[in-house]
Amino acid sequence: YSFCTLLSHHRFNMSDNGGVSWGGVLAGVAGTLLVQKLLQGCCQKSEAEKRYKWRAAKSANERRRIFKEFVQGVQDDITKTLGELDGQAVFEEDAWEKPNGRGQGRTRVIKNGSIFEQGGCNWSEVFGANLPPAILKKHPHLQGKTFYATGVSMVLHPKNPHIPTVHLNYRYFEAGTIESDAIEQDNVWWFGGGMDLTPWVLYEEDAVSFHQHVKDACDKHGDNLYLPLKKYADEYFCNKHRAEGRGIGGHFYDYFDGNPDKTLYQGENAEMKKWCMDNKYMQPSMSWEQIFEFAKSQAAAFLPAYIEIIKRRREVKVTEDERNWQLYRRGRYVEFNLVHDRGTLFGLQVNGRVESILMSLPPVVKWTYMHKAKCEAEEKLVDALATPKDWLNVEKE
Repeated sequence: YSFCTLLSHHRFNMSDNGGVSWGGVLAGVAGTLLVQKLLQGCCQKSEAEKRYKWRAAKSANERRRIFKEFVQGVQDDITKTLGELDGQAVFEEDAWEKPNGRGQGRTRVIKNGSIFEQGGCNWSEVFGANLPPAILKKHPHLQGKTFYATGVSMVLHPKNPHIPTVHLNYRYFEAGTIESDAIEQDNVWWFGGGMDLTPWVLYEEDAVSFHQHVKDACDKHGDNLYLPLKKYADEYFCNKHRAEGRGIGGHFYDYFDGNPDKTLYQGENAEMKKWCMDNKYMQPSMSWEQIFEFAKSQAAAFLPAYIEIIKRRREVKVTEDERNWQLYRRGRYVEFNLVHDRGTLFGLQVNGRVESILMSLPPVVKWTYMHKAKCEAEEKLVDALATPKDWLNVEKE
C-alpha cells in the first residue's frame, strides 16, 4: 500500500514551467498499473492458497454422503457379482450398529463355496471424539479433533491354491467439524486405498494382467501414478519380520489429499520418500472431486482383473502338496494382518467390531517349524516374494 501511495504522489508532478510533466504522468500511470498488477497477483495468490487449502466444493455432510454411497455400491457390486460367479454359496449379511449412533456397518461373508472357501466384504462408518494413536502419530496437530471414517474392505480366500487370495480397501477420513452443511475449510481430509494379490502358485500371466488393470485405471488420471503407488504397495504389503512380500502387490495410497508438496508415498521409509522426491513423484494437485474420481476408477478395475484370473484357474486340479503349501503360506498372510496391517490396528484402536475386523483371516491355516520350499513352483513363489518385481517393465521405459 505504501509503495502504491508513493507512486501516486508523483503521478501529476508539475514541470519547471508550471505545466504538467507528461513524462511523469506516463511514468506514474505505468507505475500504478504495475502496482495494481502486483496487488492483483497477490490477491490471486491469496485466493489460490485459500482454494488450495480446501480444494473442495462439497459441504462436510455432502462429502460423507457421496463417499459412503460409493463404498456401499462397491460392496454391492462385489458381493452380487462374485456370489453369482461362485454359484454354490452367497454372501450373507450381518448389519450392525455401534452404541449412541457412533457407527454402523454391513459385514458380508461367504464360506464353503465352489470357489471361495471363505471371504468377507465389509462396509463400515465410524464417528469418533478422539483420534486413534495410529493417526495422531503422523498428524499430532489433529489432537482433540472429532473424526469420521468410512470405507469398504474385502479379503477373499479361494479354496483352490491356483486362484490367489485377494484384498481390496478404499476409504475416506475427515477430522474437524464433521456434521455440517458448510465447506468447513479448517477440516482435514484424505483418501486411502488399494488392492493386492497373494498367489500360492505363481503364474506370471496372472501377475501381469492384474497389474495391467491397475495401471490402466491409474493412467486415466496421470501417467506418473502407477509406478510410485505400485512401489508403495510393495513396501506396505510386506512382512518385514520375514523380509518378504505378502504377495505380488498391486497399488496402495494413503493420506492422499492432492497436496503437490507431498510425495505419493506417505510411509515411513526414508529411501522410498527420497526416491519419490528425486523422481518428482509428488501428489498431483487435485481437488476432492478429482481424487474421488481416481478412487472410483481404481475400484472399478477390481472385478475385471480378478474374475479374469478366476476363470483361468478355477478348473486346475489340486494336489495334496499344493494344498499343504497353500495352508502354510496362509500363515504368513495371518502374520501380516495381525502384526502390520494398519486397517486392523486402526479398527482395534477405535474399539471397532472385532468380528468384522478379523474376517480377513483364512478359515484353515498351518504353521510349520522351519518349513522350506520343496519343489520348483514353491521356490519360484518364494523368490518372487523376496524381491518385488516390475511386472510391467515400466521402470525400463
